[in-house]
Amino acid sequence: MIDAAELVGIVFSGLSGLVIEDVGDAGGVIVVRARTRDQPVACPGCGTETGRVHGHHERSPADVPVDGRRVVVRLRVRRLRCPVLDCPVQTFREQVPGVLDRYQRRTTRLTGQVGAAARGLAGRAGSRLLAALGIGVSRHTALRVLLGIALPALEVPRILGIDDFALRRGLVYATILIDAETGRRVDVLEGRTADVVAGWLRAHPGAEIVTRDGSGAYGEAVRSALPAAVQVSDRWHLWHGLAEAARKEAAAHSACWAEAEGVPLQEGTRAETTLERWQQVHDLRAQGAGLADCARRLGLTMNTVKRYDKADKPGKLRRAAQYRPTLVDPYRDHLRKRRAEEPGVPVQQLLREIRPLGYPGSSNLLVRYLNQGRADAPRPHLSPRKAARLLLSNPGNLDNGQRETAGRIASACPEMKALAALIGSFAAMLAPDPGNEDRLQQWITRARAADLPQLHSFTRGLDLDIKAATAALTLPHHNGRTEGVNCKTKMLKRQMYGRAGFDLLRHRILLGLGHARSPPEVRQSHFNGVTPETEGDISD
Repeated sequence: MIDAAELVGIVFSGLSGLVIEDVGDAGGVIVVRARTRDQPVACPGCGTETGRVHGHHERSPADVPVDGRRVVVRLRVRRLRCPVLDCPVQTFREQVPGVLDRYQRRTTRLTGQVGAAARGLAGRAGSRLLAALGIGVSRHTALRVLLGIALPALEVPRILGIDDFALRRGLVYATILIDAETGRRVDVLEGRTADVVAGWLRAHPGAEIVTRDGSGAYGEAVRSALPAAVQVSDRWHLWHGLAEAARKEAAAHSACWAEAEGVPLQEGTRAETTLERWQQVHDLRAQGAGLADCARRLGLTMNTVKRYDKADKPGKLRRAAQYRPTLVDPYRDHLRKRRAEEPGVPVQQLLREIRPLGYPGSSNLLVRYLNQGRADAPRPHLSPRKAARLLLSNPGNLDNGQRETAGRIASACPEMKALAALIGSFAAMLAPDPGNEDRLQQWITRARAADLPQLHSFTRGLDLDIKAATAALTLPHHNGRTEGVNCKTKMLKRQMYGRAGFDLLRHRILLGLGHARSPPEVRQSHFNGVTPETEGDISD
């Protein structure tokens, strides 16, 4: 059996530096009466130890709750007199290091618990959680405790990761710097311009390798401040740039693969308008009008005029019909089979047949689906985005039907065949290897030789940052951990309702709870299904 004195020592072990005299129950509060030990204390002025008591004072700090109830410590401390006559400190109040700090109304361990909650949840949420645990603090107190936590010392890593995030999307941005090897937060800068980043790099030299995305501002900053540092572009961003170009190429050649897939092309007013505009642009160009003049006369944007001008025939501008997924899609095979068996079967009869199968939609939705011809097509509807995704996906991750569809798309026309081959050869370079430097140059040459304008734009972007792109494919470094920290930063912003000032947000980022996990790498075996729609927007 444990006696009462031993039990008190166990429950209040954090107050072992004190002499506990009594523990009382005051309803919703547990009151602990204690005093300091009768031991000599060093004078803060001269360091001489003294035990001469000048008087006593009482402090009432809060301690960690017990049994879900608040704990208040009625602590009697001594005011001591220094025995040295010429000491500037004649009398002083003794302190209890490790138990109670100067000017504090909470014990050290309670302050640590408040700080832990505020570090993870900030003000309002932290205050609500602490109240449920029996610790009553306001959101303002929680934030003060949070800001009182000392930040780790700033150490410049050998491999520095740089990325940006939005403070106000589209308006105000900030830059985060981390250790790309460990995920340790290094610093957060207000702004993302080249001058801001270059100034920090000059003030904190030492990074040998800098990983980043395709930002030209960051590239310029590193070149000006750390000319000897190796810049490494992120492989995920290279793959995403290729995926975006591939999606646009698949849309531009949708007439080719749509015919092979039996997917209907756009018809009606939109198709007629496309043909009319193509004819107008080419007529004006034949008369010697420039692109800007065509845009002004026809009331179109410059990019639209360029797209019509590049197409040597209007068929290249036709697109596969755009249909959204509907509730009828799961019953397409049944409808196609029934209409093949009985071409004149009434729509209401079909509706009665698919109702027991689980169809929850209306008859009007079914009528539109049938009138669009989607039930009679040999294959389910395929959008340009889905067609591009099949080409960008690892063949090992596709089922037999998807692989067959990808093969038909890739062989629909010479351009699509070239696109599929270029995607495959680029994906093979995503596993870092020193030989990828020559392979990249060969790939750029082949891409420029193909009739793929969108891929030409992608190669021009590679040329502007060729050293960083080459380093990305030859060195094992990447910016994945920085992206992971950015994802946690979004969580912090939303947790504080987007109203946190820069200083508070910076403090929470640098105190980061653990290291960021790196997102999955794009594997050598092939394209990991990384497409534009799976992009994690880092500026949110």
